[in-house]
Order: sequence, then structure tokens, then C-alpha cells
Amino acid sequence: MLLWRPMSQDLQALLKAASQHDERAVATLLQQHLPALRAFLRLKAGPSLLAKESCSDLAQSVCRDVLENAERFQFGGEAEFRKWLFTTAMRKIADRAEHWRAGKRNQGREVNGLAEEEIRGYASIYTPSGQAAAREELERVESAFGKLAPEKQEVVLMARLMGLSHTQIAAELGKTEVAVRSILSRALAELSSLL
Repeated sequence: MLLWRPMSQDLQALLKAASQHDERAVATLLQQHLPALRAFLRLKAGPSLLAKESCSDLAQSVCRDVLENAERFQFGGEAEFRKWLFTTAMRKIADRAEHWRAGKRNQGREVNGLAEEEIRGYASIYTPSGQAAAREELERVESAFGKLAPEKQEVVLMARLMGLSHTQIAAELGKTEVAVRSILSRALAELSSLL
């Protein structure tokens, strides 16, 4: 379930334009990476934050931050863009979690663990029974992912959502490439058995 693809010449041109602060290029990159960003946010934000803020709101806030700080992006390829995007997402999660821990806001509206905004968004795509099935499937995947050890969660996110290579993950985590491959293999096998 890899949500990214090998870099084409078009993508290289888009990344180069983004590094030269072309807002349209940054917006196009964000649009291309939005499914992976939303999945990352749902898995990393945790149930307590998602009970207060919808995944859509968090994704929109991350995209706004990226667009406002486009001048910070330096051309280096898609992996660097993804790293910048997901690092921004992690900062957003930490900021919003701290905000809610400080008790500055009331708890957001929520229905069966999903924010009303997300349910309305799905309504345009699914029938009521389809919505229920999609919600159940999403909850099942998130529950299985939550049962993984934190290290396994991190490796799965880095490999499957962020699209980092085993070498890049090993460098990020201070592990060997062989260890990363082993952790990823065990994590995916465990997820498969849980699902």
C-alpha cells in the first residue's frame, strides 16, 4: 500500500518550481500528497486529539503552514518534500495536542469516533450503509495499527506513508538497514494477522 510513486521528470520540475517558491507548484504537491498526509494524521494524532479536531481540519492546517512557509523548502527531491510535509504534520499534532491539554477549547463534536465534518465529507461518496462499512473498516485498521509496538508503527509510517527507503529509515532511527527490514516485515505480518 505505497502511496507514492517513482519520481518522473514532471515531478522533478514541480519540486524545483516549489523550491523556487512557486505557490502553485507547492499547492499541486500538497494535493498529490494529501491522501498520505490524511492517513498519517489519522494514525499519528491519536484518538484523544481526533475526538476534538477532524483529520480534515488538521490536514488543512498543515497544508496552510506548508504554503505559508514555502520559501523554506529547498529542492532535493520528493523524499525531502515528504519529510518536510510529515515533519510539519508532527509539529501540528504536537501543537494541537498541547493546545487541548491546556484546556483552551471545548471538546469537538464527534459521532462514533469520527468528527461530524468527516462523516459529512464521506456522505457525498457513500450510501448510509457504505458509510457505516467504511467507518467500521477504518476503525478496524486503526485499531490494528494501534496494537503494534511504537517502533513498528513508526517504521510502517515511514516506509508506507512517508515513502522513505530502508536506508533512510535506518538513518532516521539509528538502526541498521537489516534491522529496519526485519521490523517492517514483522510489523506488516502482525498487521495482516490482526486484520
